[in-house]
Amino acid sequence: MVNAHGRFVWYELITTNVQAAKTFYTKVMGWSAWDASVPGRSYTFFTVGKSTVSGLLHMSDDVRKMGTEPGWIGYVAVDDVDAAADRVTRLGGTLHVPPRSFSDFSRFATFVDPQNARLALLQWLKPVPEPPAEAGATGRVGWQELIAADVDKAWAFYGELFGWQRVDADTGEADAYRLFSAAGQTIGGMLSMPETMPDPFWRYYFNSGDVDAAARRVKAGGGRILDGPSEVPGGNWVVQCADPQGAVFGLEGKRDPHAIGYFEQAAPGDPSAPRSRR
Repeated sequence: MVNAHGRFVWYELITTNVQAAKTFYTKVMGWSAWDASVPGRSYTFFTVGKSTVSGLLHMSDDVRKMGTEPGWIGYVAVDDVDAAADRVTRLGGTLHVPPRSFSDFSRFATFVDPQNARLALLQWLKPVPEPPAEAGATGRVGWQELIAADVDKAWAFYGELFGWQRVDADTGEADAYRLFSAAGQTIGGMLSMPETMPDPFWRYYFNSGDVDAAARRVKAGGGRILDGPSEVPGGNWVVQCADPQGAVFGLEGKRDPHAIGYFEQAAPGDPSAPRSRR
């Protein structure tokens, strides 16, 4: 994959109820689910057409006993996963899964940063069979966002780990919402979390077309709307959600204010809401 280093290239949902998650996300996002299990390892691909979007796997009892909650985890491509894992520990992060290979296709590791936000590293060992979709493609992750306890410390950690570059936003809130880029492309943001949130975490926004219609599907499927819709630069709107097992995610799309079931805009001032994209 050309210029993959530092980019988010894969996403997985680790949950306590795989079948319920399949039902929920296929209805909310319009994904298909494909069983990719191998002996000793149950695994599901979520797909859009013939392209894979993300993975789904069951949370083991051992992991659950450690207090881990269901959630999405993003994988960032690196040129050398072992070297990157060493940098994680040197910079104050903690490895949860040390570098290991998956067949002869990839090598990966998972970790938490010094503020306990979870992320993963991925190194392709063979050429990827399909190019990454455009960030705006429906059903794909179009944005990633770190809600951090200390944005400055988080920026120092990830900037050195992945070589991310700070993007200067044309807004008075540039310091409140820290945009970052990889290989010249703006791919995400960082912001400080409100006092009401227990732990830092990464949140991923799926492109959903009509964001209000997708939010209604979340509620109909037993999920919750946590915040939004909130407008972001460029004319899109975002909604922050949780699935029935509690995994947090976001939706991004357009709105039709004349449609039946139109949601009122969320009250301004929520410090956990994304502030600026460009």
